[in-house]
Order: sequence, then C-alpha cells, then structure tokens
Amino acid sequence: MRCWTTAAALLAGLCALLALSAAEAQVPVGTLRATYIGQNPVQAFVDPISQELRGPGAEITRALAQRLGLPYTLKGAQGVAGVIASVKSGEADLGFVAFDPIRAADVDFSQTYSLAQNTYLVLDDSPLGSVDDMDREGLRLGVAESDAGDYFLTRTLQHATLTRNPGGNLAVAVDRLKTREIDAYAANRQRLTELVAKTSGLRIVSGNFYGVEQAVIVRKGNRILLEVIDKLLDEARTSGLIADSIARAGLSGVDVAPPREAQRR
Repeated sequence: MRCWTTAAALLAGLCALLALSAAEAQVPVGTLRATYIGQNPVQAFVDPISQELRGPGAEITRALAQRLGLPYTLKGAQGVAGVIASVKSGEADLGFVAFDPIRAADVDFSQTYSLAQNTYLVLDDSPLGSVDDMDREGLRLGVAESDAGDYFLTRTLQHATLTRNPGGNLAVAVDRLKTREIDAYAANRQRLTELVAKTSGLRIVSGNFYGVEQAVIVRKGNRILLEVIDKLLDEARTSGLIADSIARAGLSGVDVAPPREAQRR
C-alpha cells in the first residue's frame, strides 16, 4: 500500500511538473511579460510615492509569475491598440484589456475578473444629471475611440450622436466640453473621479451605463497559458485577491466579476 501511495504521489508531482513546463513553454523568453493600458488605473498604475506597480493587473501578474516560477515585467502600453499589438507581435505574453467580440478576433480572452463601471462627465452647469438623460436627439456624447465604451455605445445608442476621441486623451475631452463641442464624455468612473478631483467646473452624473469586462488576453491559440490564467482567476476571486487588490488600489466604481460559470458573452 505504501508503494502505491508513494507512486501515486510521484505521478501527481510529475504531472504537475509537466503542466508547469507546458505553461512555461508558452513564455518563450523565460520571463512573463505583461502589458496594460498605461493611462487606465483600473488595470494597473505606478504609485506616485513608492513607484511600485499597484492595481488588479499588477497583483494578478505577480501571482501568475509566482505560480509559473518565473520573473516578470509589467509595462504600460499606449491604449488598447498598444496592448493588443504587444501580445499579437509576441513582445508580451499577456495583456490587460476589456473584453469585446471585435477584439476577440485578434487575441484570446480569459474570463472577466472585474467590472469597471462607466459613466459620464459633464460641466457643472449642465442640465444632464443621470446616465438616463443621455440618449436623446441632439445630444453629442464624447468617448475614447475604440474603447470598450465606444463599442458598447455604438451598439446601444438610438438617438444621441457619438464623437470619438482618438487616444482617449482626457485633456482633449475637457476642452471639447468647455467649448461645447460635446455635451458629455463617457469613460470609466475611476478615471473621471481622478479628473474631477483636480479639475474645477466638472462633475460626474449619477449612475453607470456599462460595467466594462476587464480580462486578460493572450496570443491567439495559446490555450495552455490561458487555462493557467483562468484557473488562477477562479482562485483569486474565491481567495479575495481580486477584491483586496481593488481596495488596496483605492479604485472607485470597480467590482469583482461574478464567477466564471455565471458570466455571459
């Protein structure tokens, strides 16, 4: 009996080792390289005091690297396009972006790990007070071009007009609001909260129009690494790692996504 127990333990250990090696084989340079949208604190950001990377993306990357027994790097990229391009080209092994069916043609997505609520920014004197006020004839709504909010609003708006902001620069958005080129600007609540805290004459309306599905991307067809990531996210949700990372980063309007089996795409 002891021999069988020992053999079973050795076999289990060998299987685990082979699984890890298979995952490592999908990380060709021996370092887990991750990217995130450089100006989206919902994913990750550099702490201005400690200069450490913080946020859910940072903690998920660290946990994944530890599981694989690899060193890691995590770098900000220029917008969604920059993150996707880094993964497609092989410059990064994984990236953090919001899920959208259009993007899924280029990369493979993990399950959703958090929902970043999106809302609208308006001038203080605007008559618009809620997300329910926005889809009206004659209203011009700004949004970052090719952002998840752009895709969602393109699918759902019936009356208002979208004005796209290439690159999603918030300074451009504020200028357009102040010159009355747009009536409101759509973006994630965290970014807008930070903006309002340091810019006078602006406010955020009540409510949210969309919980953007934050996820991890890998190169198309990289099923081994994707399976490791999905399993890690299952455990990170149960253990509280995702919730705690959101709290530690002080994020506003970011919720833990429901379990994988309850998600719909």
